[in-house]
Amino acid sequence: MTVHALSAPSIVDRIKTTLVGLRMPRALEIVDVIVRQLERGETTALEAIDSLLIEELTLRETRRVKTALVMARLSTLKTLSGFDFSFQPSLDRGRIMALAELKFIDRSEAVHFVGPPGTGKSHLGVALGVEAVKAGRSVHFITLADLIDALARAEREGSLRQKIRFYGRFALLIVDEIGYQPVVPGGGNLFFQLVNARYERGAMILTSNRGFAEWGQVFGDPVIATALLDRLLHHAVVVHIEGASYRMRQHADLLPPVPPPGSQSDIQAKRRGRPPKVAANTIQPA
Repeated sequence: MTVHALSAPSIVDRIKTTLVGLRMPRALEIVDVIVRQLERGETTALEAIDSLLIEELTLRETRRVKTALVMARLSTLKTLSGFDFSFQPSLDRGRIMALAELKFIDRSEAVHFVGPPGTGKSHLGVALGVEAVKAGRSVHFITLADLIDALARAEREGSLRQKIRFYGRFALLIVDEIGYQPVVPGGGNLFFQLVNARYERGAMILTSNRGFAEWGQVFGDPVIATALLDRLLHHAVVVHIEGASYRMRQHADLLPPVPPPGSQSDIQAKRRGRPPKVAANTIQPA
């Protein structure tokens, strides 16, 4: 087929009709531009086809990711490229980028981001969730308070098993803000049932401002806390983030001083957040 034949109105119109039938809006939008490039000899037939398909695929992928982010409840978009690693020198950028390869999802591991408020725990958790969505993995983001509330409501309605199956179906479940609000009585047991159902079946990301040694207080039950940690630290990557709040960086003079490394206050603070001695791949500051 010659370029002249291709540019005939009947042929172009038929191509447009076909693109409509194939539901290829982006290709339909640029087909006239591609035809003119062919007529001027600025592109070959194969390059024209390639351009049409790439443009359409890009549009579809953008729409897929956008829809998946909404379904995952990742409405506040955070990315790894938007994270200021220079502000948190305790973080090893290389190891965080290794997590972005998502092998921890394949291994059904738990990734813990532990540190004071404002140090970027949620940002990193969401950013890894975004990477997972882009890779086509099913993701769900929820705070611990909302998760326990949903499980408690399902228990009252007699649908707890179905709700646990719902949260168990995602390749990656992100549980944010562990320790920020007190857990209601019975909430720790409900969370344990979900964690137990996902154990070695699905990956999790958990963010917390409380050390593992404080989980007994967080969940109001040391026995439940121990059972949770037994599963959540068995196949785990633990990332401790130390430093000041990124959100408060412009008001640093108003914050209490951070104890220098090795001081008695620093040692005591680290001991409060020290995890139990269970097998875990712990990422510590370099």
